[in-house]
Amino acid sequence: MKLLFILGDAAVGKMTVGQELMKITDLRLFHNHMTIEPVLEIFGEFNTEVIFDIRELIFKHFAKSDNYGLIFTLMMDFNDQSDWKYLEYVKDIFKPYNTEFYYVELISSQEIRLKRNKTENRLNNKPSKRNIELSDQRLLNDDLIHRCVSYEGEIKFNNYLRIDNSNIEATDVAKMIKDKFNL
Repeated sequence: MKLLFILGDAAVGKMTVGQELMKITDLRLFHNHMTIEPVLEIFGEFNTEVIFDIRELIFKHFAKSDNYGLIFTLMMDFNDQSDWKYLEYVKDIFKPYNTEFYYVELISSQEIRLKRNKTENRLNNKPSKRNIELSDQRLLNDDLIHRCVSYEGEIKFNNYLRIDNSNIEATDVAKMIKDKFNL
């Protein structure tokens, strides 16, 4: 089993790269909005506990499946210890199944991310982002309070790749990841 975390800031391209990577590997994609959107729809608000419970259930069942592996996307605040603990928590679910862990961090400028925040693919897969003005404001606010880009050399994981995907197509980023980790 393989578990690939794609980490990065809002609208950096985590889901889109994951979609392209799924096309060229046997990995399945579980992007973070696959749990966020239904919870928003059902509860009418962001309910972290329910989102995490659903994710946990999916992780537990996927980990013991015969699938090749999973891509999980996550916006991570590198200053927030609870985000680091969450990564370890997810890894602990998969460890009994001899899982290999991989980490990709995507980075790009705020200007590029604001453009990507309006793409058709994003809006089709993330209904909560369809109010562009509100979504742009959330992105700007998140940039003020969260550090979602690691410092150069900060991440010490084995199987880690940091990609500035500002000017690289998602298909090319996916190929870079596949080749680097032999997926």
